Amino acid sequence: MQNALEYRSEIKTIPFCGRTITIENLTPVLTAKERDKRKKEIEQRLFDVFSKYRSLTRTASSRF
Repeated sequence: MQNALEYRSEIKTIPFCGRTITIENLTPVLTAKERDKRKKEIEQRLFDVFSKYRSLTRTASSRF
């Protein structure tokens, strides 16, 4: 079972097109080790996506 995450809340109210909009940003409170782990996971996933995109563009450009 996973531990329940604690979140830090940041609320902003802004005027937009004659209305007032409230925006709530929730950020998980993580230890430095957990932050580093998540950062590495995100970097790896982004690398995978861009590597796949790059290989697709190379394949497409080699046809011409």
